[in-house]
Amino acid sequence: PEFTKLELKVGVLTKTWHHPDSEKLFCEEIDVGEELPRQIASGLRAHFTLENFRPGRKVIVVTNLKAAKMAGFESQGMVMASIHAEGKVELLDPPADALVGERVFCDGVTGEPMQPNQVQKKKILPEVLKDLRTDAACVATWQGKPMMTSKGAIKVASNANSVIS
Repeated sequence: PEFTKLELKVGVLTKTWHHPDSEKLFCEEIDVGEELPRQIASGLRAHFTLENFRPGRKVIVVTNLKAAKMAGFESQGMVMASIHAEGKVELLDPPADALVGERVFCDGVTGEPMQPNQVQKKKILPEVLKDLRTDAACVATWQGKPMMTSKGAIKVASNANSVIS
């Protein structure tokens, strides 16, 4: 299944700051259970303050995307959020006790993630994104199956029935 070709992991923000050259971007360092934290840029500044996008907050990160320059800053992944039809954006929330670095899964769906160049070449991200939504209970799903960690489902605060990207 396409979902398993992406590698989504639980991460924790270790450092966040405003991109010096872009009013739309945050720059982050995110611990995803690897030797060094990932450096990631996210276009979320219009929706969050540094106070609510702060070190210690857990997030869901796509970790097998090809690194890309965003306003001159090399981004090594993507932070996942839900977008309500009315424009409200909320970060995907792993359970508080979810393990940093744990891979996100859906029950009954197994497979190994692809290498970043293959994810890009085969356009895996857009294929997976079209089937990512929150359900009526604010649980993140892929093709209606809850996105899980070993500690439980990934949720959003209030964006029910919303797209995820």
